[in-house]
Amino acid sequence: MNLLFLTFVFPLIGFLLLAFARGRISENLAAVIGVGSIGLSALTVVWVGADFLQHPPAGGAYTQHLWSWINAGGFTPDFSLHLDGLSLTMLGVITGVGFFIHLFASWYMRGEDGYERFFSYMNLFVASMLFLVLGDSLLFLYFGWEGVGLCSFLLIGFYYKDPANGLAARKAFVVTRVGDTFMAVGLFILFRELGTLNIQELLILAPQKFAAGDPMMSLAALLLLGGAVGKSAQLPLQTWLPDAMAGPTPVSALIHAATMVTAGVYLIARTHTIFELAPDVLHLVGIIGATTLLMAGFTALVQTDIKRILAYSTMSQIGYMFLALGVGAWNAAVFHLMIHAFFKALLFLSAGAVIIATHHEQNIFRMGGLWKKLPLVYACFIVGGAALAAVPFLTAGFFSKDEILWEAFASGHEYLFYAGLLGALLTSLYTFRLIFIVFHGEAKTEAHAGHGIAYALPLLVLLVLSTAVGALIHPPLAGVLPASAGEHGGELKGSVEMISGGVAVIGIVLSALLFLGQRRFVTALAQSAIGRAVGGLWKNAWGFDWLYDHIFVKPFMFIVRTNARDWADAGIGLIPRLMGKGNQLLAATQNGNLRWYAASMAMGAVLVVAAVVWM
Repeated sequence: MNLLFLTFVFPLIGFLLLAFARGRISENLAAVIGVGSIGLSALTVVWVGADFLQHPPAGGAYTQHLWSWINAGGFTPDFSLHLDGLSLTMLGVITGVGFFIHLFASWYMRGEDGYERFFSYMNLFVASMLFLVLGDSLLFLYFGWEGVGLCSFLLIGFYYKDPANGLAARKAFVVTRVGDTFMAVGLFILFRELGTLNIQELLILAPQKFAAGDPMMSLAALLLLGGAVGKSAQLPLQTWLPDAMAGPTPVSALIHAATMVTAGVYLIARTHTIFELAPDVLHLVGIIGATTLLMAGFTALVQTDIKRILAYSTMSQIGYMFLALGVGAWNAAVFHLMIHAFFKALLFLSAGAVIIATHHEQNIFRMGGLWKKLPLVYACFIVGGAALAAVPFLTAGFFSKDEILWEAFASGHEYLFYAGLLGALLTSLYTFRLIFIVFHGEAKTEAHAGHGIAYALPLLVLLVLSTAVGALIHPPLAGVLPASAGEHGGELKGSVEMISGGVAVIGIVLSALLFLGQRRFVTALAQSAIGRAVGGLWKNAWGFDWLYDHIFVKPFMFIVRTNARDWADAGIGLIPRLMGKGNQLLAATQNGNLRWYAASMAMGAVLVVAAVVWM
């Protein structure tokens, strides 16, 4: 376990080599460095994980101290790594799934301008996420938190020559910074109240000093939640995620499956004691998750861009994880996080294969009939889509999503349970709408399947993990997270499983009836007055971009235009201008004329005498 630090050292070395060798090495060497560094990191995780599981450390956690970060007024946070069942699970997801995304990217990005730059950013992204999950203090975690924000900006705007991509990157950066600011204030409060930012110390000290429902803990939890909803694209800071599709498809896979959007879920799970001391805020987590998963589900139903559909599905699935956290189903949330990484990486990489095969076409209505031309990708979409829709017993997604729905029911949150069921129906509808339109019906474009091990191996491995085989991998969370209400099952669990599985199947059948064939009913409905109104609302993501534009962007731009010359700067600049004028006036008196000097002295004497007399 003493090799734990190598998990992030390898990606950092890859980043540095690629960053300083940019434009001076071949694509093959860049791929070897970029993919190989993540592969070595993944192998290190396997080695460390095996040692951890075979020889569990005392207390169930291992801490590796590297050095003291800073020493300021007695505040001495350490640069230390904390390994337990939760961080080990995250390490496996980040490096394992991240490796296959990097391998696929080595095929996908061939011939692109900035090949080395792409992999340097990707390596730094993985290293930052590893900082985030391994940090033993919230300050170290925040360091990685900001790192993934920076890397997302760089990767979303990778094709920076198109201004729209730069705007999308800037939008992601600004919106997530709003959440990050809330989180930073939350850290200040926790340090002020508890005197430390070490996570394990916080989890021990908080319940000793504060009772459940204490306003200070509620405020701290609410601010941490602000950071979580920003990174995980949940209501109300969800608007950046669909526009993040401007980046290359492997970037979308990395953001959605293995790194950035899971950070908020990890943060809440890691600081679970803080949220348990703030039950109202914890309940709010579940409400936010349920609301987001439904809003994203309806929005995905009317999208036409293949990547945006998957983006909204990610938003919806993260909503399920928030719902699980909100009802106290900590293990179920992390389990779904892991399973979601498998099938969402599979779907995004498969979408990338479709986009390349159809000459960078992303509108699903300009595709069609691709199942014969892309048989492997079709199989991947069927399995990945079935896992996303939680098809009973055959897919990993069923076991993780079913666990969340059961926990919501068992904990007495029936309305969240029903929201989850409706979300499951929507998921089946929009997922198989995408599959039926892209792979069935009339062919509308030429397509050529990819080839090579970098193309096929990631898809095949992730395909297997998205089946029920993936559900056999159980995160080692015993003793790390609290027990939940439905953890030991119950009489009604089988009934809940049947209901949730039935809803998924009904959604697929309904999708087949609506989107296979001529689609006359759907077309007529979309062209009706109500259909145009509702479809327009959903297509524009419920108008949040419009709302934020009018509430925040336009008023800010009005202030900018009004204050184009900067009143404050002009006011301050008045002082040196007055001094300059005074200097010019006084300099004019020094003209070398003796009579002027004598008159000045006399005038000065008169003024002094007059002032004395007056006083």
